[in-house]
Amino acid sequence: MDEVVTIATPGDEEGLTVELEQTLPEEEGEAEEQQIGVSEEGQDESLEEVDRLHELFSVTGKKSPIVQTITYKSSVPWLKGRSAWLCDYATHYQTSRHFIARSLNGKPDYEKQDVANGDRFNVLNPDLDIKFHLLVDLETCRMWFSYQEGESDKRHLLKTYKVGIGRPDEHSSSGYLTPIGKYSLGDRVATFKPRRYALHQGERKEMIQVFGTRWIPFNEEIEGCSEPAKGFGIHGLPLVKNEDGVIKENLDSICKYESDGCIRLTTTDIEELFAVIITKPTVIELVKGVQGMNLKSEMYE
Repeated sequence: MDEVVTIATPGDEEGLTVELEQTLPEEEGEAEEQQIGVSEEGQDESLEEVDRLHELFSVTGKKSPIVQTITYKSSVPWLKGRSAWLCDYATHYQTSRHFIARSLNGKPDYEKQDVANGDRFNVLNPDLDIKFHLLVDLETCRMWFSYQEGESDKRHLLKTYKVGIGRPDEHSSSGYLTPIGKYSLGDRVATFKPRRYALHQGERKEMIQVFGTRWIPFNEEIEGCSEPAKGFGIHGLPLVKNEDGVIKENLDSICKYESDGCIRLTTTDIEELFAVIITKPTVIELVKGVQGMNLKSEMYE
């Protein structure tokens, strides 16, 4: 299984050019709901691909009920003695800097975090008890991302994703290197850039070539877990160096069974998921088949 260890300080290694084969939208807009139209045996072809993530980040138009729009002021009553930076807003509103940056920039740009008085951005509503839930079907390589409020069991679907899964394993009760069961996600998350190295499986490697740009670990077993949580996680596609010295993500590995047990997402998908969930309690539930689970019921409205 994949495992993260202490990150080494970059040395004098030559940096690599990163080229992601993803087209990012210029700004947040209305997303379409499309039929999956997949014919795998046993899959409900009426299930829809859903993307409501733009409602979390957009400061105009339709907004999710779990966010509120903030107008930035450098002087705030909840911080004394100095001006408030974006990171201070992130801490105060229990919302990641990445989330605020995407809302502030109006597009999936998580690095540019410049802010000026009068700028507007969304944060997760601090008055709501928000929890996130990830449902992963090992048989169809699909993931449903939803939220819950307080003690309610009702889940509200935010987005569906296509994911990569662990290799088949006849000795595993799940049938794959990826386990089944419910796990909490941990807070020892990581972001990776070129020239960041660490030991992985006893070998010093550049982390983006193992985990892509983001890592979110499983934390604790909750229910029905076939394996301990340690070592498993969600991360981006490995970025592999080609003969020209450019590293690219292999999009062909999505919806495939090729990992050491972790859940893989495209760079675009893992970066947006990371931005949303890392400051709130999140459970990942891994199942073999969603037959009998009415994903279009009121639980996922």
